[in-house]
Amino acid sequence: MNISSASQQSGLPLKTIRYYEDISLVRPARAANGYRDYSHADVHLLKFVQRARSLGFSIDECRLLLSLYQDENRASAEVKALALAKIEEIDSKIADLKSLRATLSTLAAHCHGDNRPDCPIIDDLAGRS
Repeated sequence: MNISSASQQSGLPLKTIRYYEDISLVRPARAANGYRDYSHADVHLLKFVQRARSLGFSIDECRLLLSLYQDENRASAEVKALALAKIEEIDSKIADLKSLRATLSTLAAHCHGDNRPDCPIIDDLAGRS
């Protein structure tokens, strides 16, 4: 199938599919005319990568997940370790975001929000707090 059909079936934009090919995540065959010829297996791999990306895995992590997926002798412990590491990364980001939210909430609560130029938010950003 051509790249447009692969795009429709996978739900990925053409540009993304071309990028994944450029970085060798997927390797479609080439037809006699030089056009990409995606198989159903290629579309399945595209969907696999799309799902992994939606769960926050990086391109390199997706590459590793794909290699594990294609290895019938893989140890599920490797896959679980990747997932647990991703959970730790997500938890760290959540903690960072909560801290940012608390700081901004405090600054906003101390700002009068009136017509005066005094503003603790600006003061904090300028390092004057």
